[in-house]
Amino acid sequence: MEEWLAEQGYDLFCTRLWAGDLFPPLDSFAGLIVMGGPMGVFDHDEYPWLYREKVYLRTVIDRGIPILGICLGAQLLADVLGAEVRANPEKEIGWFPVVRTPDVPVSLASVLPKEFTVFHWHGDTFALPADAVRLYTSKACANQAFLYKDHVLGLQFHLETTRGSAAGLIDNCRQELVSAPWIQSEAEMLNCGNRFGEINKYMQQILKQFFSLRGREEAEGGL
Repeated sequence: MEEWLAEQGYDLFCTRLWAGDLFPPLDSFAGLIVMGGPMGVFDHDEYPWLYREKVYLRTVIDRGIPILGICLGAQLLADVLGAEVRANPEKEIGWFPVVRTPDVPVSLASVLPKEFTVFHWHGDTFALPADAVRLYTSKACANQAFLYKDHVLGLQFHLETTRGSAAGLIDNCRQELVSAPWIQSEAEMLNCGNRFGEINKYMQQILKQFFSLRGREEAEGGL
């Protein structure tokens, strides 16, 4: 995402909450991307910054600033919007298909395929927030993506992952690669042809469409 967004002329910055970085002023950016992590949304004792992050995300949502949440980021957004976040019946790790629902709005239908195989790495899931639209579902996980109004987009799966970042994830979380119906091996995840390139292209299309809704392509500011 970083390379593509920079090419589009966005000024990018990163807030590392775990390192004590301060939240950026609300008038300093045009959009926000909330990434994933190994923690859960309720691990407040171990990660006390989660409290502050949720308060901040609520404020950003109320301001109408577009937010994209990925994996943990989507779960945090769902929690802030009042939806339940819980353990999924199955961990989903590797390449598995997701299917688009009939409720996808016209604003995103042109960039969201009816069915495609994406990269997953999650054990938790979210319920659908009130007033949100479910975008994707899968056999292992009912809620794979949602859109709240037109400015909060949550993706449980990963379209931003590259072969290199997947290899790093495997190295750091190898203990999760156990024998289970929806968990693939390291070889299955990495020896996958051009799948990483394919999902990265979809990520770029979604970024372009989502952050340009309501004329946002003309908005000044960074991400």
